[in-house]
Amino acid sequence: MVPRSFAIPFAICCLGVALFSVMDAAMKGLSLSIGLYNALFWRAVTGSLLGLALMLLTRQRWPTRAVLRIHLLRGVVVAFMAALFFWAIMRLPLAEAIALSFIAPLIALYLAALLLKESVGREAIGASLLGLVGVGVILSGRLQGNYDSDALLGAIAVLISAILFAWNLIIQRQQAQVASPIEVAFFQHLIMLAVFAVGAPWLAIIPPAKAIPLVLLAATLAFTSLAALAWAYARAEAQRLIPVEYSAFIWAAIIGWLIFGDRLTVATVTGALLIVAGCLIAARAKRANALDHQGAHVEAGTA
Repeated sequence: MVPRSFAIPFAICCLGVALFSVMDAAMKGLSLSIGLYNALFWRAVTGSLLGLALMLLTRQRWPTRAVLRIHLLRGVVVAFMAALFFWAIMRLPLAEAIALSFIAPLIALYLAALLLKESVGREAIGASLLGLVGVGVILSGRLQGNYDSDALLGAIAVLISAILFAWNLIIQRQQAQVASPIEVAFFQHLIMLAVFAVGAPWLAIIPPAKAIPLVLLAATLAFTSLAALAWAYARAEAQRLIPVEYSAFIWAAIIGWLIFGDRLTVATVTGALLIVAGCLIAARAKRANALDHQGAHVEAGTA
């Protein structure tokens, strides 16, 4: 039985991932309708206004300078990550892009070693190789027969986006502990807006009336899912929640098929399973190492 203290964060995390998957589909449709830049810009505008209203209604405190630096760093990272990812899903089936993005937790292992000086064990290295095999399997589906070179570029964009997403995962650990869910979602949209606003004088257009409902939907889903995930990650260990992220593949496969007529290939499913297996092995190895370190500290304390 799942402990009650974990069951609620787990359920909220599942909801957050599902909402994010629907938001990805909304953003793909919006990007195809009004262009990638305007989809990102107007989603950021709407999300910032929604966040400001909630910040005022709930009387949130203004963050300290140290917390603002975390918001700024994550907002900039996510802005470029989102631009690459949504550019890619305009060219790839939704499930395939999501499957490729699953490599991010494995990349996060090495970023954590680089940035946080964490050790990477043999089991984690083996898990990374398994994940890379999964990526290769998915890409092999793009290299067989009559492939679209634009889609291959999309796959590469997802992988670059995954590197930024891995960095985002590390920042998220710090952010969820020092800021409320509303604050996290508000500042992420606000900083993304600041990044995208640089190109507004040349690229921004007023979206047509038929696109406005999709803008509102994408912004609301993005804000709600961000807040839900921030709430969950502040109340449960990241290593217990990260496997929930893989449910996004199921949502993406269903939504992609229903809305965009995407076809799910054997290569995509096989590659996704290999990447997920690698991530789960790495998470288990990391948890085992953490328990070993705790045991060593206890023994040292009792010696």
